[in-house]
Amino acid sequence: MDEANEKEALLMFLRAQRASVLAIVDGLDPAALTTPVQPFGWSPLGMIEHLGYAERHWLQELATGSAEPLPWPDDDHLPLNTPRAPGTVFAFYRAQCELSDATIASLPLSAPPHARHPPPLGDEVTDLRRIILHMIEETARHAGHLDIIRELLDGKTGLGPR
Repeated sequence: MDEANEKEALLMFLRAQRASVLAIVDGLDPAALTTPVQPFGWSPLGMIEHLGYAERHWLQELATGSAEPLPWPDDDHLPLNTPRAPGTVFAFYRAQCELSDATIASLPLSAPPHARHPPPLGDEVTDLRRIILHMIEETARHAGHLDIIRELLDGKTGLGPR
């Protein structure tokens, strides 16, 4: 497979996982989005913000060595809750995904990261290809978490892109 086709395939899987995340939380009202769900203690909206931070960290800070400044103070957003409004968080997540896509388009898959993530994961991330694979895994894992939370909140299951 040539690089263009491989990059297209990786982006297809990453975009599918991102779409799943957004489809799973689609239709939740602001109260449900911002309520920490037990026993986890985090909110669906906090998870969306976390995924925005992950996109920023992996595909800006690490892949290119720099990132746009955050639109708010770099607060400690753990345990995956946020004081920000749903519209703000969803706009942040979508913007980070767009910036990630631009980074992916601008670099070869073999491009080494310009910064490092702490070990042990940082030792495994040797190029853009592995950064994208990590983001696919990270997004898919959290989509699964959100799927469970959605079922606990309102009983809906099987939500995702159609």
